[in-house]
Amino acid sequence: MKKILSTIKNFFRGFGTLLAVILSTTATLLCFSIIWMFQTWSNLSMDELMYHLTAPLEGTNESMIQEYLNSCAVPAILILFLVVILFTGFRKKKKVYNIIMAICIIVPLLAAGTSVSYAWDNLDVGTYVADQGVYSSFVDDNYIDPRDTEITFPEQKRNLIYIFLESMETTYADKENGGAFEQNVIPELTSLAQENEDFSGISSELNGGYAMPGATWTIAAMFSQSSGIPLSISIESNSMDTQNSFFANTITLGDILEQEGYSQTLMIGSDAVFGGRQLYYTEHGNFDILDYEYAKKAGWIPEDYRVWWGYEDHKLFQFAEDKLLELSEQDTPFNLTLLTVDTHFEDGFPCEVCPDTFGDDQYANVMACSSKQVADFVSWIQNQSFYENTTIVIAGDHPTMDSDFCQDIDDSYTRKVYTTYINPAVQNTTSDTRNYTTFDNFPTTLASIGATINGDRLGLGTNLFSEKPTLTERFGVDTMKKELSRKSQLMEELADLDESKPELLIREGKAPKAAVSIGEYDYNLNTFPVNVSNLENVPDGVESMLAAIWTEEDQNDLQWIPMDQQEDGSYHIDVDISTYNYKTGDYQVHIYMRDVHGDLYFMTQTTAFIN
Repeated sequence: MKKILSTIKNFFRGFGTLLAVILSTTATLLCFSIIWMFQTWSNLSMDELMYHLTAPLEGTNESMIQEYLNSCAVPAILILFLVVILFTGFRKKKKVYNIIMAICIIVPLLAAGTSVSYAWDNLDVGTYVADQGVYSSFVDDNYIDPRDTEITFPEQKRNLIYIFLESMETTYADKENGGAFEQNVIPELTSLAQENEDFSGISSELNGGYAMPGATWTIAAMFSQSSGIPLSISIESNSMDTQNSFFANTITLGDILEQEGYSQTLMIGSDAVFGGRQLYYTEHGNFDILDYEYAKKAGWIPEDYRVWWGYEDHKLFQFAEDKLLELSEQDTPFNLTLLTVDTHFEDGFPCEVCPDTFGDDQYANVMACSSKQVADFVSWIQNQSFYENTTIVIAGDHPTMDSDFCQDIDDSYTRKVYTTYINPAVQNTTSDTRNYTTFDNFPTTLASIGATINGDRLGLGTNLFSEKPTLTERFGVDTMKKELSRKSQLMEELADLDESKPELLIREGKAPKAAVSIGEYDYNLNTFPVNVSNLENVPDGVESMLAAIWTEEDQNDLQWIPMDQQEDGSYHIDVDISTYNYKTGDYQVHIYMRDVHGDLYFMTQTTAFIN
């Protein structure tokens, strides 16, 4: 009996020790991660958090990853070592050992619970979760379909240059001019907005648009400003590139201008495939895509050239000048859309022409550099013969996600996306400061190139050159944010997503997978067995399992061999090497599964060596 009791005690002691070590380490990592999260992203919302959690690492600065490891992983590792040392040092003192074990279980649980509770309250997770299952009729009730709206263009159609500025806010101006900083980081952009139209009325303070849920990352911003609706999707925020279509049933700015005979071009210094940008702009407006990959093929930059996300903004503006001269020689009106990238978080990319105006504050220097580059580009355009019949729209895509640049801004300050319209075909009809979102850019841009919109509304947007109230002015910002955080039947219909796409499932870690093993070669039968087991993520069942096997580098001896299902659910084949002329060496084995819907998935691979 004593022996049994001793065994039970030892078991619980061992289990308690293991639990204490795990809880101490994971709770430390969790607590420090929550602290780091709120320090890194000021005014963090649940929408932004979900974006950061699901966004690919390609968009994350290496220094940011290092900062996380230093701030969170290192303390967790130190606690792990400390706990192990304590347990080792007091292993022979049972009472002390048990006290340490109790502390290492109770304290981490309390700390983790407190941290999670703090994050839960500050992020309003309860409301967010609740909203995910609630449908709102807000979009359905207020959406104006361009198909049903009369849009009239003048006989002489006006050119459009639309410049998306990565992470550009009105916030970066000084307080005197409506910003939140003591020193103006974007003086040239400030002047451009004040000298032109930003819908601030008689006020000299900068005015911009609110970025609503579904419009707070780059592709979402580009989509929302040209369609008047949020990119409300049930898949990861930048996974539209896995789809065959991008809101195919939605009429956008690009669609309307294509119908009116515009030549349309998208120029960006990064890869247009990312986030579905190429898909969107080719499907909606048949844009010519001149991105980073195009620049390499065209010889604009060397084949092996890459900085930051691709190439620098100052090169983008140089290439854009050349393109504009080319476009201006055409007989058709043109729409040139640009997207900058140097001001992307974290801290931006200081190119060779960036000054050190703000000393060690790299992000401020990059913002100042962007401000001057844009102003110089606009000045160049204004000196060209085509400018008289050209409207320039400059808009930030979304507020910055940089970790600390705006952390000291007063909570009462309202951060807005930088916006200005230069040389519009129409004048503002009101002297009031407008309260608007980036959705309003859609009809406003059309109006700025001389189009007349019956009712002055498209999508969820309102023509700001009219006196028509915006949805923000009618319902308020908070109401709009709340309603747009919920599901919409209309948005689901417009999106028409295929969530079973293999590319999407792979990216989300939901693709079918299995384990493959190679058995011993049978010299008598000249065969080797291939076994596939542990199938995962195949909810609807398997139609067939196939092994693609070859020995030649060019796959000229490739054979597709159906596998036999076994009683335990695994699959098996014996590969006869006589069909490969008894070749020795490596046999490449790739396993594919065709599900009951007919979709083919790559499952796994291995190599068999025959000597």
